[in-house]
Amino acid sequence: MKITSKTLMCAVLVLAALVMGCAKPPTDEMNNATEAVTRAENDYDAVTYAGNSVTRAKDALTRMNQEAAAKRYDAAKSYAAEAIAAAERAINEGRAGAARAKDEASALVSQLKPLIAETAQGIEAARAAKLPLDFYAIDREFDTAQYYADEAQAALSGKRYQTAIDRGRSARSELDDINQQLSTSVLATSRKK
Repeated sequence: MKITSKTLMCAVLVLAALVMGCAKPPTDEMNNATEAVTRAENDYDAVTYAGNSVTRAKDALTRMNQEAAAKRYDAAKSYAAEAIAAAERAINEGRAGAARAKDEASALVSQLKPLIAETAQGIEAARAAKLPLDFYAIDREFDTAQYYADEAQAALSGKRYQTAIDRGRSARSELDDINQQLSTSVLATSRKK
């Protein structure tokens, strides 16, 4: 019996189809990837301070699912590993980002109390010197600065570091503006004499 090349080719194709049909999706790897990405998505620090890494993990997970649906299991397994690595990187970067934000927020909040006291003294000195200023507006700005400083302290205590930084910067900006007004008025008054 002669085996023709056509017959041989058909047998090889049938065998290849059977082998590919028997391949199984990498379910363990895919489940691990899904769990890792879910952990990263639910980690406040990762989302806040490492959003790009969380996005990369989610993208790898999406590509993993697409490859698995197309029965390209080697590629799906590769994307699963990529998703796990990106999710773990996001969590680690989030922790590091939170530590940096905590340090920045702590430094900023600690600077506010002396700046508030200094500004209050400057306002009282300007009032006593009867400088030509709108003290009603300055008092409102000062109250706003104190409010922001209190919110910054509360946010720092609540471990909401980015909010503490934002409120602290707002307080410092208000205080800087008041001090600039006081300095400008003192210079203008001294030039008139």
